[in-house]
Amino acid sequence: MELALNAQPALAGYREALDYLFARTTGGFKFGLERTRELLAHLGNPEARYPSLHIAGTNGKGSSVATMATVLTSMGHRVATYTSPHLVDFRERMVVGGQMIPADDVVSFITRYTPVVEEIGASFFEATTAMAFDYFARAGADVAVIEAGLGGRLDSTNVVDPIVAGVTSIGLDHTEYLGSTLDEIAREKAGIFKPGRAAVIGETNPRIGALLARFAEQHAASSVRIATEEIRLEHVDVGSAGTTCDVVWKGQHLRLTTPLAGRHQAANLAFAMAMLEAAGPPFAPSAETWAKALPAVRIPGRFERAGKFILDVAHNPAGVDVLVQTLRSVAPPEPIVALLCVLRDKDWRDMIRVLSTVVSRFVLTMAPTAPESRAWDIAEAAAFARDTGRDVDVVMDFHEAIDRASSGAGSVLVTGSFHTVGDTMSLLPPASKAG
Repeated sequence: MELALNAQPALAGYREALDYLFARTTGGFKFGLERTRELLAHLGNPEARYPSLHIAGTNGKGSSVATMATVLTSMGHRVATYTSPHLVDFRERMVVGGQMIPADDVVSFITRYTPVVEEIGASFFEATTAMAFDYFARAGADVAVIEAGLGGRLDSTNVVDPIVAGVTSIGLDHTEYLGSTLDEIAREKAGIFKPGRAAVIGETNPRIGALLARFAEQHAASSVRIATEEIRLEHVDVGSAGTTCDVVWKGQHLRLTTPLAGRHQAANLAFAMAMLEAAGPPFAPSAETWAKALPAVRIPGRFERAGKFILDVAHNPAGVDVLVQTLRSVAPPEPIVALLCVLRDKDWRDMIRVLSTVVSRFVLTMAPTAPESRAWDIAEAAAFARDTGRDVDVVMDFHEAIDRASSGAGSVLVTGSFHTVGDTMSLLPPASKAG
């Protein structure tokens, strides 16, 4: 699914509507489902009007959603996707039939339901979730693929009763909200498993996978499917064209290629296959469908090549680990310069340490859309980066930072957050984007 990320909505009130909505982000995260349920009740519970697949996990959610949506679309379904955060345009979060929600629908929702949102005290994400679920129903979605925002158990999206729920992977992220250990985070993510509904586990660590399976059983899931047990991956090859692997599935031997690059994308593919298989008819694809549909998979900002730029939204140490592995497999032109902005509440030290094994120079900056309340201490980050033995530039102006990173670079790696990648995408000249 390819979205026109740079299309500018013509509606005059769109920006004002977004200003109102984003003002709901103040005051920190709100956990709990009661406000979302109350808001959806005002809308007539649109989330109950179509089947949904629900996905949580530390990494791999976006790739899995894109893969499942592409395959379901190839089968003739009108597919809705709900993802977060966005890169360039807020409307990327809610898509039906490959098209972002129209700008006037955003304005109409906010105008009509402002009194209810304020009365309930709904947060930005709660209001956005209700908007998405309402739009999916009105737009006639056959099926929705829904990505949890933060955690799972108390995430706003957990109001859905999906036909299947899955957890991609578990890593140390958002520890201030979800717990300080993998086991604690796994418990929160497993909160999306539902009684009488299939549960799918994509985690490749056997111990954590078994823990998730135990949580799924405690939630009385109708079945528990562990992707690594159902689908065997062999001979994974990563190159400039994507990721190719041999897949042993239901007694069949398949050679499948996804345009998404990285060894981890093979595991994401296996998870997506297990999810749709668990969903059952009419959503379970044949082997032939998988082979034909996968080449069309697209997801902006996941090892996306644009001229000399490589854009990847890795924003935690686990994400950077797989990014570095992919860089080594693809071997882009050197020297590699990293344009980096990380939010303060992420483990930027570990991220810099791992990146320093493949990059020649860091350009540290502040992405324009990064929340001021989460801005990293760039002087402290620069001192730490210099200790890795790499050259380091600090350039606060984002336009200038892009130019500085490009100068003398064989490849420019843009990473650290969705803000860093999205702001770069909005500024790259058309020639670069077409690369």
